Amino acid sequence: MNAFEGLAYGFSIALQAQNLLACFIGVLIGTVVGVLPGIGPIGAMALLLPVTYAMTPAGALIMLAGIYYGSMYGGSTTSILLKVPGEVSSVITTIDGYEMARKGRAGAALFVAAVGSFAAGSVGILGLAFLAPVLAASALRFGPPEFFALCVLGLLVLSKLTGSSLIRASVMVALGLSLSTVGMEPMSGVSRFTFGYLDLAQGLELVPIAIGLFGVAELLSSAHNKLTNEKPLKVRFKELLPTREEWKRSQWPIARGSVLGFLFGLIPGPTAIIATFSSYALERKLSKHPEEFGHGAIEGVAGPESANNGAAQGAFIPLLALGIPFAPASAMLLTALLIHGAKTGPMLMTESPEIFWGVTSSMYIGNLMLLLLNLPLISVFVALLRLPMYLISSIVVLLCVVETYAISNSILDLWVLLISGVAGYVLRQLKFEPVILLMALALGPILERSFIQSLYLTQGDLLEILTRPIAGSMIFIALLVVLIPFIQKICRNLFRKN
Repeated sequence: MNAFEGLAYGFSIALQAQNLLACFIGVLIGTVVGVLPGIGPIGAMALLLPVTYAMTPAGALIMLAGIYYGSMYGGSTTSILLKVPGEVSSVITTIDGYEMARKGRAGAALFVAAVGSFAAGSVGILGLAFLAPVLAASALRFGPPEFFALCVLGLLVLSKLTGSSLIRASVMVALGLSLSTVGMEPMSGVSRFTFGYLDLAQGLELVPIAIGLFGVAELLSSAHNKLTNEKPLKVRFKELLPTREEWKRSQWPIARGSVLGFLFGLIPGPTAIIATFSSYALERKLSKHPEEFGHGAIEGVAGPESANNGAAQGAFIPLLALGIPFAPASAMLLTALLIHGAKTGPMLMTESPEIFWGVTSSMYIGNLMLLLLNLPLISVFVALLRLPMYLISSIVVLLCVVETYAISNSILDLWVLLISGVAGYVLRQLKFEPVILLMALALGPILERSFIQSLYLTQGDLLEILTRPIAGSMIFIALLVVLIPFIQKICRNLFRKN
């Protein structure tokens, strides 16, 4: 069957009462998981996996998928209101989302984030229905050299994101890459920088560091700036909706972020993180008001949040079309498929079309549910800003500690949280951007592993990487990112002399 027939068949499956209920439960749990950081979407999916034994394969996948992309909706809420990213992929939203909240525009930021996520979900669903076989096949062409080139390009883009100096950005990248080497070496398994602590053998957890750098550091900065004495913000109902100017400035970032995120979702790795940062960099480059970024630019919320959800939707293509999980959440969905004895890979479309098309169509229904669920609750979320600052601080501390300890039940993670919080506060005072450090830490293991594998593959000839079309193109773009500012400076000096 073609795409139109498949979607029609899928909606007949997704609109069944039990599957509608499964979809609603999934997106509701996903929203709660995103809004209230704790076990995260993967943990929630793992806990509910036994429940799916009593469900049909299609219903099980619909519910678990709803948890995944629903958490992408909810992850922006705490990022905007409290500057605590509900998900790692929502880190970039804290930059401008929180600044908008401080200016009384929290409702507008949440509204745009919800609409952007819905638009991205719609783009992802159409891509999954019409382009799954072709695009999934192209994703398989990514080998170690391509991963290495992608990480290099990503780190260079990150260094240009925040407008900090080249030296400060380079220091943050170097520090993040250094921290990523803690634990076992990826090829030999030799422990590095563990100092005799077995808990460090698996490396530093990303979530405690992210929460410390942004959540705890924000509390310390607030205390330093004596923000605890400020009166709670009062948000009127009409402020819950974006102004005409804000909506006009959000439309193209939403469109670009949706497409960009979807394309990144086809690539293995932490693509949601890379997609959000790439979208932020793109919008800052294209914006007519680049000076507003970092101070409450609506484009800094619309683009990354759209890219975030777009990447989540795009990650379903290699899973459903080829049976290859490119993300941890996809691996959990693959586990559910195997538990129910469903065929995975290309045979899923032909032998179990009710699963493939049912899940695909349910995503649109789920995104519509999320839009209708989140928009009425914006006033509830914004009402959090009316709470006294000391109460908000207590809630934030509780959320930070619970989320950190829930990851691995390790006291070490709590120490990492504390140290990261203090470090984040110090970095802010010194005008360094901790966001660059965090992303370098996330990309570091992939960069190291792909580099070593590339050396084995090319027998130590790094120049061979440049001969590969995809890897060579990304390395060329990376060089342009570095060289263009210097070329522009030289050209300006020459014109001045003339």
